[in-house]
Amino acid sequence: MNNRSATLSALIAFVLLFFASPAAAKKGIPLSEEESAAITQRGRMLAEYETATGNALKAVMATNPAQGEIDHYVARKTAEGWAAVFGRFSGQHDKFLVVYEAAAGADPQVFSVKKDDPPREDDGFFYFAARAIDIAMHDFRGEKRPYHFAVLPAKQDQMYVYVYPTQRTAGVYPLGGDVRYLFSSDGSTIIERRQLHKTILESRGSVPERAKVVGGSHSHVLSDVPEDTDVYYVLTRKPPVPEWVGAGGRVYEIQTDGTIKVRK
Repeated sequence: MNNRSATLSALIAFVLLFFASPAAAKKGIPLSEEESAAITQRGRMLAEYETATGNALKAVMATNPAQGEIDHYVARKTAEGWAAVFGRFSGQHDKFLVVYEAAAGADPQVFSVKKDDPPREDDGFFYFAARAIDIAMHDFRGEKRPYHFAVLPAKQDQMYVYVYPTQRTAGVYPLGGDVRYLFSSDGSTIIERRQLHKTILESRGSVPERAKVVGGSHSHVLSDVPEDTDVYYVLTRKPPVPEWVGAGGRVYEIQTDGTIKVRK
């Protein structure tokens, strides 16, 4: 057994022992394959959303937009790939004024930008999504730090709005203090507010040169299952390593591709 395998085995043993404490002894029903797959899919989409909006925003800012032209942006994945719009609400707040549209091309990391002059009025999806983000922004109570807001599709044409902490320092990855909202299809009504984690943990991805990171671990106090943002966290942390999550008296391993395995 090489050093990395030995270290990984030791960590797994420690994690299983730690989460087997009396406080975590009462076990709930483990996630079904369908539930695990759904959490993985949402976590993957959340990671894709952040990458897409980051690349789109970079492309739009390179055009030097005028101050006040944009204050909201929304992205969605289509059959052609990710696209994002940037703009602001109309004076009556009944439409979203699309000023810039950014779309990925053959290279999904490179976005082309088109400016709508005058701004294009949207009273459909982008307006609904921007309205949901706006409501979530006013409802959310977090720490004094920047947060990301992301919109993903939910069942019955409803939408999820995720609020999660922005990475402030290169190489340090925040996890926690996040909320997932479920909104009506028109983005006007909060149907469900789900606090995913309470405390924000800051984890450094890189370590001293001679040390090796083989995985991380944390426990849940608000739910009995891994959350979408746990998967997002694993997919965006560098270098990629698995995360062991103690939830509902069980131990789940989130692998580096976002899949979830029951380990105890």
